[in-house]
Amino acid sequence: MSGAPAVRISIESASEKQVQEVGLDGSETYLQPLSMSQNLARLAQRIDFSQGSGSEEDEPPPGAQARDWAAPGDAEDEEGLVKFQPSLWPWDSVRNNLRGALTEMCVLYDVLSIVKDKKFMTLDPVVQDPLPPKQNPQTLQLISKKKSLAGAAQILLKGAERLSKSVAENQENKRQRDFNSELLRLRQHWKLRKVGDKILGDLSYRSAGSLFPHHGTFEVIKNTDIDLDKKIPEDYCPLDVQIPSDLEGSAYIKVSIQKQAPDIGDLGTVNLFKRPLPKSKPGAPHWQTKLEAAQNVLLCKEIFAQLSREAVQIKSQIPHIVVKNQIISQPFPGLQLSISLCHSSNDKKSQKAASEKQSPEDHLYVLEHNLHQLIREFHKQTLSSTMMPHPASAPFGHKRMRMAGPQAFDKNDISSLQPNEGLLEKIIKQAKHIFLRRRTARTIDSLASRIEDPQIQAHWSNINDVYESSVKVLITSQGYEQICKSIQLQLNIGVEQIRVVHRDGRVITLSHQEQELQDFLLSQMSQHQVHAVQQLAKVMGWHVLSFSNHVGLGPVESIGNASAITVASPSGDYAISVRNGPESGSKVMVQFPRCQCKDLPKSDVLQDSKWNHLRGPFREVQWNKMEGRNFVYKLELLMAALTPC
Repeated sequence: MSGAPAVRISIESASEKQVQEVGLDGSETYLQPLSMSQNLARLAQRIDFSQGSGSEEDEPPPGAQARDWAAPGDAEDEEGLVKFQPSLWPWDSVRNNLRGALTEMCVLYDVLSIVKDKKFMTLDPVVQDPLPPKQNPQTLQLISKKKSLAGAAQILLKGAERLSKSVAENQENKRQRDFNSELLRLRQHWKLRKVGDKILGDLSYRSAGSLFPHHGTFEVIKNTDIDLDKKIPEDYCPLDVQIPSDLEGSAYIKVSIQKQAPDIGDLGTVNLFKRPLPKSKPGAPHWQTKLEAAQNVLLCKEIFAQLSREAVQIKSQIPHIVVKNQIISQPFPGLQLSISLCHSSNDKKSQKAASEKQSPEDHLYVLEHNLHQLIREFHKQTLSSTMMPHPASAPFGHKRMRMAGPQAFDKNDISSLQPNEGLLEKIIKQAKHIFLRRRTARTIDSLASRIEDPQIQAHWSNINDVYESSVKVLITSQGYEQICKSIQLQLNIGVEQIRVVHRDGRVITLSHQEQELQDFLLSQMSQHQVHAVQQLAKVMGWHVLSFSNHVGLGPVESIGNASAITVASPSGDYAISVRNGPESGSKVMVQFPRCQCKDLPKSDVLQDSKWNHLRGPFREVQWNKMEGRNFVYKLELLMAALTPC
């Protein structure tokens, strides 16, 4: 090889960095090279300062190196040299240890002074590669299982986090309803049309045949008042509605009947179409509540306009008064009917105050119910329905009314179907009927509480008409209800008069005046006492000699006429005459036999003794001193006392 040319070989360190870790995706992580200060500190840490150069323990014995390289045969010679080496000084080891300690202290002092001044050297910590601990196979197996479980748990946690994020995103997307889908939902309930770049809706009842001039138009706008970066509230809606300013708030029609008189007083006040404050329901769109409230305001205005128009056109003895938002009428003299349109803003305090001031009375519930029926009927004829929330689908009357051709209704047929009576007239008639019914009930109650004998009872019928009510009046005596069933009256209360139907079919018509009804009932109660005597006489075996509902003799009664009856005992010896008047009261007379009357003068005409069996003159009974709880009971005791055993 001596003849081959010489080859130069350069030995130098590789320029590539040392690879620390290779990831699962193929990425490599390199170790950064140490700086000069770090390399110096690392080399300094490798120095073992515990081994001193001058100590006897560290220094090899003389001849050790020679022994390492000597032949095995020279071992015996070395042993001979050791045996003849002289012994060392006894304090030589102490001197060496003190010298090593002094050297270490000097080095430590120099290092501390250099580090303190920070001029020549700084100490940087260097991570040393830890030596793998010597562990048994079971510990290694547990550590590997622990690492595997930790890796699996980390993967599951990451998957659960992704799933939770996906569910949250789905919920957010669900809350953020699309404008088009919400618009489709709105269109299902309300009539919409597009005018240019605007979407307009209709609140009126024009599609149902209404002629009210209000346009009733609202606008659908997109809700842009929410920050999409923040959390979307639950009641967020992508669209909103803008209604006219004159339809905002709440409205209702107030009907009150007032009579400043001591007999009945004020009947009270009732509010129609008054809705409570809207409560937010979960899932319900807020635009539905706003549109329903606005349509209710429009309905109240339309009804009040119709009432005002009729109040001006109707001819009455006492003209109706229309002032701003109030209609005043007088159904009866001294009775005032007031219909007002109340339109308030969205202020909750004002609505609460208004509701506290105008609380309906219990006896006006019938008026409220009947007026609701009236307005429904009126709106069914003119607007198809009052409570219809979707005017777009409201039909108008019969199909033939809206159909053109030979089968359609002509003008005469349509006019014949139209009601001749207006809404205001129906309301006034109902107010008259309710007032008359209330006055009748009060009259009967006052007589029942004032007069104990006889008793008067009223049984009101639950099935009544809006313009007519019926009540059955029974006049009885306590304890004799099965015997005395003579007076049974049927009162049919109408609008301006009361029809009284007797048990025998006789009909009497009374006006709306309370005094007529009171006088009639007092006369019937007076006649009941005489009829009760007639029924009692039949039970006791007495004979009725005479009976009259209208006696022409005696004092004249200011109320009706007096009634009288005369009954005789079974033997004919005694007779009782009863006269009862509505104002004068009861008067009872008893006729005894002539033989029992000692104070009678002897007559020359009646010579025969048979005439002594005739009855003598009548004597009045002190009725106030008679024992008994009522008139019929006292009369029964009197008949029993005059009847022989």
